Amino acid sequence: MNVVVVGAGVGGLAVAARLATAGHRVTLLERGDAVGGKLARYARDGFVFDTGPSLLTLPEVFGDLVEPVPLDPIVRHRFPDGTVLDSCRDPDAFAERIGAALGPTAAAEWPALWRRAARIWGASWRHVLRTELAGPLATARLAWRLPDLWAIRPGQTLRGVGVRDPRLRMFVDRYATYAGADPRRAPAALLAVAYAELAFGGWYLPGGLATLADALLSRCLDLGVVVRTGSAVTAIDAAGGRVHGVRVNGARLPADVVVTDVDARDVYRDLLPAPRRLARLADRSLSGFVLLLGMRGESGLAHHNVYFPDDYDAEFDAVFGDPGRGVRARPAPDPTVYVTVAADPLVRPAGHEAWFVLVNAARQGTAPDAVDWRRPGLADAYADRILEVLESRGVPVRDRLVFREVLPPGESIYGTAGSLVRPANRGPVEGLFLVGGSVHPGGGLPMVALSAEIVATAIAPARR
Repeated sequence: MNVVVVGAGVGGLAVAARLATAGHRVTLLERGDAVGGKLARYARDGFVFDTGPSLLTLPEVFGDLVEPVPLDPIVRHRFPDGTVLDSCRDPDAFAERIGAALGPTAAAEWPALWRRAARIWGASWRHVLRTELAGPLATARLAWRLPDLWAIRPGQTLRGVGVRDPRLRMFVDRYATYAGADPRRAPAALLAVAYAELAFGGWYLPGGLATLADALLSRCLDLGVVVRTGSAVTAIDAAGGRVHGVRVNGARLPADVVVTDVDARDVYRDLLPAPRRLARLADRSLSGFVLLLGMRGESGLAHHNVYFPDDYDAEFDAVFGDPGRGVRARPAPDPTVYVTVAADPLVRPAGHEAWFVLVNAARQGTAPDAVDWRRPGLADAYADRILEVLESRGVPVRDRLVFREVLPPGESIYGTAGSLVRPANRGPVEGLFLVGGSVHPGGGLPMVALSAEIVATAIAPARR
């Protein structure tokens, strides 16, 4: 069968490799000059930065493609009162660290949270993450066990879990941002994200996480996938309610099946012959404001560091705004700052460090829930502000700075924000399938890989 895959992000690369392994003829089209999508890199003066994901979880979903290195701590959390909490893979050791760093209230709260997170993860893994779902009704009809439903509690938010210790609450809230969401509105089921990270570990790939895209590309080429970069798909030919091919660079390319690794909203709105609207499933997700810093000397920082603000809610108020009350999104003046520093000689010159600095930010745009980051001077001014925040939290930057590159926010990271129900992997016309972070089962490298597995399974048995 002739399959065209549109978009060479991780989802597109992974599904192309799976389909080629199953014996299909696969052509992979990428509009950019390089593959990898959000899993990209930037190089300058001997420094190499990942500009997308910086933490790998569940590396086993990628099989033997990569050889990851475990991180301990997974993340070093620094709270406003100066307290430091290092997360790790060993549940007992982490529980001890919580007690030692945060005190008796947090130590007493954590075991119940952990048991609930484990139950949510187990139910999700059995029923959702590796299963094709056709929409909200499919989720509702799953054969949930009552203990699973009690753990997930679909109507409860992550903030509604009710953690009393303010620092432990910040720690838990942060997992909403993994899904691009506000913890005050995100589902409590996102505790599963915390479980996946803490139970299975956080990992790094020598040379940077973008080497995963290199490995996926090599696998595709070895399997005979035809990879075409600089190939912009402008339409999916779906006359008569089924796929016939795509329009690429002005020409028609026939296909029996089309798989897209394009944001689902763009597929439905821009690529189908009769534009369609997706049901409103959730708010648009946040984006990220990124600084790439070349630094002299060694800082002693952990691989991943999180510096929390005095008022976490004020940050979410700024990033998401409240269009219903006429409150626009804006740059958060005192944001949480994420700093990634890899102790990897492959990504920085000797005696230097490559810092990836990220803050949560509203997506690019002019809507009430967005910020026009292209406004002259705004991005540079906010970059200055982020450096001021780091300095105020005891992280010297300016005296060691070799250079900085500013990457203002683009569109939303994952389309919808933290929803339990995302667009289905099967499109609205026969022969069309969707992979990637904007569709089921969700965003993040392992979820994107699982979306590729779901789609390949749906195609291979039925369409040989």
